Amino acid sequence: MKPKDRLAIPRQKAPELSVNYRIKNFDEVTRGYDEKTAILEANRCLQCKKPTCRQGCPINNNIPGFIEHLRNGRFEEGYWTIRETSSLPAVCSRVCPHEFQCEGSCIRGKKGDAVAIGMLERFLVDWMVSNQKNLAVPCVLPKDKKVAIIGSGPAGMTTAYHLAHEGYHCTIFESLPVFGGMLAVGIPPYRLPRDIINAEFDSLKNCGVTVVNNFKIGKNLTLEQLKDEKGFAAVFVSVGAHNSRKLGIEGEDLAGVTHGVDYLRNVCLGEKINLGSKVVVVGGGNVAIDVARTALRTGSKDVFILYRRTRKEMPASMAEIHHLEEEGVHIEFLAAPVKIHGENGKVARVECQRMTLGECDASGRCRPVVIEGSNFMIEADAIIPAISQKVDHTADSNLKIELTSWGTYVVDPLTLQTSVPWIFSGGDSVLGPQTAAKAVYQGKVAAESIKLYLEGKDLKEGRNVRILS
Repeated sequence: MKPKDRLAIPRQKAPELSVNYRIKNFDEVTRGYDEKTAILEANRCLQCKKPTCRQGCPINNNIPGFIEHLRNGRFEEGYWTIRETSSLPAVCSRVCPHEFQCEGSCIRGKKGDAVAIGMLERFLVDWMVSNQKNLAVPCVLPKDKKVAIIGSGPAGMTTAYHLAHEGYHCTIFESLPVFGGMLAVGIPPYRLPRDIINAEFDSLKNCGVTVVNNFKIGKNLTLEQLKDEKGFAAVFVSVGAHNSRKLGIEGEDLAGVTHGVDYLRNVCLGEKINLGSKVVVVGGGNVAIDVARTALRTGSKDVFILYRRTRKEMPASMAEIHHLEEEGVHIEFLAAPVKIHGENGKVARVECQRMTLGECDASGRCRPVVIEGSNFMIEADAIIPAISQKVDHTADSNLKIELTSWGTYVVDPLTLQTSVPWIFSGGDSVLGPQTAAKAVYQGKVAAESIKLYLEGKDLKEGRNVRILS
């Protein structure tokens, strides 16, 4: 097929559940491509000599390679091309903000619609699962050293996967009753269905990784005890960023105020929560979007979001914003809460101020400035702040370990080794709330560093590592 013929093919749309149906359940909203549509979309790829899409992918997936296999009907080969670099394609294909990463760097996207890289990756994963193909990689003979992984999110899972396939016995300690960290309790099933990713989770554990749930390091056992009493030669801390940042305004302690990740965690763990009819969500990221859409699905009727900047500055995925507005959630831009008012100890309304955008920083992100005298009230049964998260430091509470001013771990950017030589860290614990792909990449980097550490080798010699921020 000639380039001009490829350019003539429009981007293929994925089918979606109707709005009236989907807001009543947690079924996956966006359906996958069928075989014919996937091949047609794959034919839009120009197979660039310098594929900038790879540069945009935090994991550096061989995107042209797996697309070439796909469009020639070699689906299994395409899947394994992805697995050369990514341990969690089922997750990354669904929840990564592709428009800011691979698709945002696609040459076709400069003058039109980018190739739907995320959907093509998802097609290959779903095809492997639906056709009951083997997702496991052969294991090697076990070695005599073992590694503790704190947290079972994408960074922890990836580190365990790579070390286990090198023969090191890994034990993942997870404080939650479920496996997967924020993937399992921070992302609703309508975006990340549990059945399709369970097959990949199982493939990560096939080389003898042990998972211990409901076990909180720092409470049940300290990091030092893991090393000195339990014999773990190294530890990878990937506890994520599960603690909500507060608004810091009056009334935040009233009944009816629940912070975003806490709300999502409780819902994902099966708790029945009715927020009431009128819900106000504060924030502009994917957590805020997930909270609002989850509130609709759990019975709230009037849900809207307060965001202190404009649509252009929203960090949430454009697809998620589109789905949100389709489902009837209104976004009040250039507005921020200043006080939560209550009656009889419970939320009744939230007082807000109008904002305008002031000076912009080097990245082009403009600072919101209060418009004096612009205060207004919104009635609400519940207020859900979803403005950011921070790292829980229960695990290292008795250990002198260097932290940044943001409360993340200070690590060597090439090796991910902390100020305590036998402790490594990655994912949200280092980057703050970030994408699954970045966590997967850092998990891979950490695994290589830990392997070199256990072998007594130079952690930096010959390393070619992408520095993420």
